[in-house]
Amino acid sequence: MTKRAVDLFLSLCGLIVLTPLSAAIAIAIKLDSRGPILFKQERVGLDGQPFEILKFRSMVKDATRLAPNVSSTDDPRVTGVGAFLRRWFLDELPQLINVLKGDMSIVGPRPETPEYVALYSPEERKVLSVKPGIVGPSTLAFVNEPEILAGCEDPHSYYIDTLMHQRVKLDLEYLEHQSLRYDLQLLGKQLQKIVAKD
Repeated sequence: MTKRAVDLFLSLCGLIVLTPLSAAIAIAIKLDSRGPILFKQERVGLDGQPFEILKFRSMVKDATRLAPNVSSTDDPRVTGVGAFLRRWFLDELPQLINVLKGDMSIVGPRPETPEYVALYSPEERKVLSVKPGIVGPSTLAFVNEPEILAGCEDPHSYYIDTLMHQRVKLDLEYLEHQSLRYDLQLLGKQLQKIVAKD
């Protein structure tokens, strides 16, 4: 109950305070390229239930039909505005709506798409026993994921064979340490990493 109350408070405050910024981002997206302002995608949430995650669109229209569902820093599908949004994690802001709706928490394991969850081992599926989050251990540890994938010959294969499992392993550790204090620590560290980006 405490976690849900914190989620509601932070998501409401965030949506209100960031309204001017969100409006500016929406205008920039429409001016930069054709397509919708928001990107919607099915993800797997609590107890394996699907939900629709929201992001500001950072790629060209129908980008998921052009290449696999992983993206590196040199991905040609990323728009000019999209590259800026991704650099500062501003494309994630609409997920505050997911938190408000109850699909996600501010802090928790990062939600994956169904095709990747289908590759989880029985042990890895335990990560679905809590709500996914905008920020979490794997998000913090792999804040440079696009750069890692850019250095791979086959980013998609590397993601499903290696990186995805490394991320889930970290998120499984969240289940052992989750508490309000731990959530606030992870959130603070994530904000520090974003601000500290060159």
